[in-house]
Amino acid sequence: MNLRIAQLFAVDGMPDYQKLMEKNGIKAIVTKTTALSEEAIISSAKDADAIIGVGSLQPYTRKVIESLKNCRFISSMGIGYDRIDMEAASEKCIFVANVPDYCWEEVSDHVMALILTCTRRITQLNHEVKNGGWKKEPDPDIQKNIWPFMSRLRGQTLGIVGLGGVSRTMLPKAKGFGLKIIAHDPYLASDAFKELGVEEAKDLGQLLEQSDIVVLNTNLTPETKHMIGANELKKMKSTACIVNAGRGPLIDSKALHSALVNGEIAMAGLDVTEEEPVKMDDPLLKLDNAVVTAHSAHFSPTAWHGLISRPGEDLVQFFKKGEIPGAVLNTQIKEDYIKKWGKI
Repeated sequence: MNLRIAQLFAVDGMPDYQKLMEKNGIKAIVTKTTALSEEAIISSAKDADAIIGVGSLQPYTRKVIESLKNCRFISSMGIGYDRIDMEAASEKCIFVANVPDYCWEEVSDHVMALILTCTRRITQLNHEVKNGGWKKEPDPDIQKNIWPFMSRLRGQTLGIVGLGGVSRTMLPKAKGFGLKIIAHDPYLASDAFKELGVEEAKDLGQLLEQSDIVVLNTNLTPETKHMIGANELKKMKSTACIVNAGRGPLIDSKALHSALVNGEIAMAGLDVTEEEPVKMDDPLLKLDNAVVTAHSAHFSPTAWHGLISRPGEDLVQFFKKGEIPGAVLNTQIKEDYIKKWGKI
């Protein structure tokens, strides 16, 4: 019997998963399409034994999960899995795996680049130069509107929300610039902060009040949606910058726009936005003190190769070797899975 794999994210440069399965002694039929709606996923994967998709882009809702007749494994490419109903998947005895260590280096590099862009006003200076603002005599616009807002990184306080893999990868980079680092992560014990060499903020409010730069590196959950709203932005220093390379809805975009316009904070560096892709009439795009980088922090050719290779590796480990891959998110269903399917 052939293993039926629904590849629901099919773009140029993806591996030939069917050949990979066959190379490892697994008879497989792989169907390829890009499914971005409930209906498309159900139509393409209802009979599949395994799914390769992207859990931050595709809606694996309860409706979708309950329509899957034979699925035993969902391999989600990427760190995020916020659109997968994990409770429904576990009830159906479907293992779900992500790629938790994907792009840590790239995102942490990108965050540092956004920090430098905000504090050194890189985009504004570039704009002035390209519009003839660099002259023999100091340009009044540069002198009055840019230079006064440029700051030295060394000695400033960097506040990080979420101390997962990206943040931990970023720590030595940030420390290399001489930043004092405080962090807030309610899921970590105090000893973990000490081991990482960062100061623990007792709550989000304290971090916002003390930080010159705030970085959001946390997952999107019902609890973290709009964790930064009008009240939180008012707690920040008027000279502070905020950087978000986590998930767009962590910040209330309307509140952020108001804070930037009214000078409640100095600047925002956003790799992600509340609505993606951002609309061209979004008021944030009209502001000189907001930089948006099109959800690109994750990418490099090296990271991409590792990302697209992982689903094949996980499926071989699971269906050929009978092992649960280390990145499975709901290992607690193992006994129920064996009762339903007989074995792994």
